[in-house]
Amino acid sequence: MSRTWNFAAGPAAIPEPVLRQAQTELLEWRDARASVMEISHRGKAFMALAAETERDLRALADIPAHYRVLFLQGGATLQFALLAMNLAAPGQHADYVLSGHWSEKAAREAAPYVDVRIAADARSNGYSALPPRADWRLHDDAAYLHYTPNETIHGLEFRDVPEAGQVPLVADMSSSILSEPLPVQRFGMIYAGAQKNIGPAGLTLVIVREDLLARAQRPMAGILRYAEQAAHESMLNTPNTFGWYLAGLTFKWIAAQGGLPAMAARNRRKADTLYAAIDGSGGFYRNPVDAAARSRMNVPFFLHDARLDTVFLRESEQAGLLALKGHRALGGLRASLYNALPQEGVEALVAFMRAFQQRHG
Repeated sequence: MSRTWNFAAGPAAIPEPVLRQAQTELLEWRDARASVMEISHRGKAFMALAAETERDLRALADIPAHYRVLFLQGGATLQFALLAMNLAAPGQHADYVLSGHWSEKAAREAAPYVDVRIAADARSNGYSALPPRADWRLHDDAAYLHYTPNETIHGLEFRDVPEAGQVPLVADMSSSILSEPLPVQRFGMIYAGAQKNIGPAGLTLVIVREDLLARAQRPMAGILRYAEQAAHESMLNTPNTFGWYLAGLTFKWIAAQGGLPAMAARNRRKADTLYAAIDGSGGFYRNPVDAAARSRMNVPFFLHDARLDTVFLRESEQAGLLALKGHRALGGLRASLYNALPQEGVEALVAFMRAFQQRHG
């Protein structure tokens, strides 16, 4: 077996104890005499698992009772359109903050269903810094205010939760959910693809305030309506049962590590270790993001000579450091430091970076 340190941005590393438990239970889950993938999602055994998983998540993230938790399919990208369809009436407008690739795409995908107004825009600085809060143009009559707390590609992160007043705040937390304590009550809706801090690709988590479910008045298929999914406990059609099961194991693993406060401390230490190595390299490595907005989850960085990128990627993989290639939209290199990656993995990366600089500097 040759498992090693995985810095992939998503699908990303899953905690090894979770994978080992799933391996042990793969053929026979509990007393079902079959795999969890093979039993009915409407049977008592899986319904009990689904309820247990939701209870564990509610306890982990302190989700208030007046929020519904949905386990859906289609990824966060589907929610770009669905949230506009469900939270805004035809002709209504919504405010969007652009801080990187994914917030930009969220606004673009929502545009057919809501009048998108750009409340703040960091495109002019190449998404190297967050738009100053004093410059945001918010509207009290907006259907909602949307932002992306962590930008996976450009490596920007909001360190606090924006104030939205009475307007529901909506957040794409795909790359930051469960990485630190989560003030759910500050939001109208939170959504996240699972493939970074929750589990495998194919599952999408939606946490939505109950009163917002009544907003969807436009004609749409029932499967696209949050209220309908909530009424059927996310089982309007056959759900991603294996993804749901693995998410449940991951929630238990996070709780066993000390919960979200412990995750926050671990993630801060990992990020500090890597940024210190970049900043202390004398310019051999470079991170272009404003220090006040640097992501703890996704760290893009560049070599002083881009011609060394291919060499770095080849040698790092040989050293047991996987998936360090930067996103095609940005180039360079990128290390994703999600919950499942331990401090030892970051230490291994930093040691390799120093040795690489000695060889090629």
